[in-house]
Order: sequence, then C-alpha cells, then structure tokens
Amino acid sequence: MTIKRDYYLDRLIRAKGDGFVKIVVGIRRCGKSYLLFRLFKSHLLKEGVPRESIVEIQLDKKKDAKLRNPDAMYKFLASKTSKRKGRTYILIDEIQECKRPPISAAETPEQKAEREQEFYDILNEFRDRDNIDLYVTGSNSRLLVKDVATQFRGRGETIHIGPLSFREYYSAIGGDKTDAWSDYLLYGGMPELVGLTDYAAKRSYLDGLFTTIYFRDIVERNNLPDDLFLGRVNDVLMSASGSLTNPTRLANHIGTISGRSPDPRTVAKYLAFLEDAYLFSKVDRYDIKGREYLSTPSKYYPADIGLRNARLNFRQVEQDHLMECAIHNELKARGLGVDVGMLEVVSVNADGKRERKQLEIDFVVNSGRKRLYIQSSYRLPDKAKREQEIRGLRRIPDSFGKLVIVDGVQPLYTDEHGISYMSLMDFMLKPELIAY
Repeated sequence: MTIKRDYYLDRLIRAKGDGFVKIVVGIRRCGKSYLLFRLFKSHLLKEGVPRESIVEIQLDKKKDAKLRNPDAMYKFLASKTSKRKGRTYILIDEIQECKRPPISAAETPEQKAEREQEFYDILNEFRDRDNIDLYVTGSNSRLLVKDVATQFRGRGETIHIGPLSFREYYSAIGGDKTDAWSDYLLYGGMPELVGLTDYAAKRSYLDGLFTTIYFRDIVERNNLPDDLFLGRVNDVLMSASGSLTNPTRLANHIGTISGRSPDPRTVAKYLAFLEDAYLFSKVDRYDIKGREYLSTPSKYYPADIGLRNARLNFRQVEQDHLMECAIHNELKARGLGVDVGMLEVVSVNADGKRERKQLEIDFVVNSGRKRLYIQSSYRLPDKAKREQEIRGLRRIPDSFGKLVIVDGVQPLYTDEHGISYMSLMDFMLKPELIAY
C-alpha cells in the first residue's frame, strides 16, 4: 500500500538541485524515511536517475551502524561520489546518529556539543560540490532546525513532516468518512497504524512508541538518570493539551499529584526536551490589538492525538479538545504559522462600571502577508451558542478573514458579519476551499 504524502514530496521535488541541504525533520516513526527512501527515491527513478546515482544511508539500521562514525561516513561518501559523472543524490536517515562516542564520563558540555555536531562539517563539504544534491532526516530540533542558519551558513532548508493528516489517512484506508474520522480521532495518524485493524494492536503499538523510542531517545540524548520525571511532565502536558499553561502551572499540577512540586526551571528544561523530540508543538499567544507576542502562558499541542490518547489510557477523549488539536496539527501540516489570539475588550456592566475582559481566538493563522482567524466549535446548537463563539471574531479590528469550524453537518456560508462557517470534514479534506 502506498500512502500519499504529496505536500512534502512536492517540496522535495521543487528543491532539487538548489544547492541547499534538504532537512526533513519530525517525530520518530511519522514517515520521514518513507518519504525519502520510497516516495522521493521512486520519483528520482521515474525521472531517469540511475540507481547507482542514489546513495542511501540509514543510520538507525544495523546495516549502516558503522557509518555512525564521522570518519567512516566521510570515507564512504567520498568513495561513492568521487568518480561519478552527473548528479549524485545522497539520502541520509537520522543524521543525528552520526557522532563519536563520549570522550569520557567527565565530558564537558562543550566537548559533547563538538562531538555531536561533527556531521555538519561533512554535510557542508559535500553540499558545496556542484554534482551533489543532499537530503537528510532527523528527529532532534536542537541539533538541526535551530542550527540551520549558523551551521549550514544559510544554505539549509527545513521540511517539517508530521504524522498523517486526516486527508492522507483517509486516502489510504477509504470507506465511510465518519467511521474513518472516529478512528483517526481516537488512534491518530501514525503511518504504521494504517496496516493494523485490531484495536488492541493499535493501542499496544502507540504505548510502545513512548517506552521503546521516544523516552529512550530523550534520556540518552540528554544524559537523564531515567524517564520517570520525563513521563510525569509528558503526561501532565498531554492532559492539559490545548489549555494555556506554563512551567509554574505544570509544576503545581505535578505537585498536587505527587505531593511535592518540582522547580519550575526543571519543568521548563524537560518541556524543551519534549519539544526537541517533536512530541509537542508550542503555540504562543498573540495580542491582536497590541500586535505583540505575550511571553506566557502558552499552549502545547501533542504531535499526534492518538499518542496523546494512548498515553492517557484513553481516559480523556473529549471530542471538543481533540477537534481543536486536530485542527492545529492540520494547519501546521499545511506549513502555516499558527498562534493563539488574545483580544482585550472593554465593556460596561449592569452597575455602569467598565470591565476589561480577554477573549481568546483559537488560532491566528499566518501565511506571508495573509491572515485568517479561526474558531473551533464542536457544536452550534442555537443562536446563543453561536453568538458566544463569534463574540471575539466580531471584535477583531481588521479586515482579515474569519472562520468558524463546526463538527457535524455544516454547509459553507458567510453570515451578515462577514464570518464564514465550514464543517470540520470539509476543512480536513478540502484545503482548496480556504484562501489563507
């Protein structure tokens, strides 16, 4: 079965031969290898690229384990490209695994950084050769995304891939849309789930990803003693997904569970570990009237709703919260900038006193100079609920588009206030209906 990842594949195709290192990043097991070694490689072969002109290295596989040593990697690439005519395409999976063993138990942070970042020198040298086109994947934003500008001297292009969007998921399984959406909202879009039909197998697979891959990677990468506190921070954040929070609030929440509140600075450090591993996406608040970002609190959305549900043992499956999370992940999958909107309004109460209130806009979506304000609404059963949902949208003092996404049957239309309404299914399956 072929799972289409056309948005990401098209980006790779458009970037061919541009002299940049193409860096495909995202959570482990979301389909980075599939995109590069199956879909993109298939494209190259169809375009007439000889098989011997495609060099493949998968550093998380035993067959290529010896190439995790930077010297071995360099010699291998040199041998594969030195005498070859025409362009050579180099595809390297999980590039962060290319590093030397620790120097000693007393290794300093500076020594550790130098040891782990040596692969940049290799990539830069081969990138500068005219006949080479370089593609890598990675699962650590701290080593790749945050260093693109400096380590690649401005010649690196990042493509962030996530688990399957609902459109990708549905194109693979077909059938009744409502049933497919119910499964997706419960088990998420990790690609390997597409081949599983047994619900117990799906739950087991999702549970295993945390202990065998995600937490293990974070513990090893950051030299943590174990994953106990990491799991606690992860679970509290999973439970609070889509809610405004910060390290202090999370520390207090952990304290109510364990009887002892940790230092918020420690919580902030572990939050960074989870973000670096792409398990969560942080969304900052944006003051719409003041046109500035607010430092705290923020929202954290899990990379996949199925991972979130499984980690919480499927105890907190609230449709409205999962819907908001799914919308956020869909917007990110489309390559859009996403913020949480804050709008301060002043009203006069029954006693004639002025009151200041902060209204929240679920998503402020930016694409270049274009913007769209989105409100997620699980149900609009009556006029009162409708007025409540659009109260913030009506107060926004600009002319950018405003959209309410509603679960269930909802025809696409625009009301007397210029606010559009769309069904969740149309939003997920028909991106062409929205002009950002």
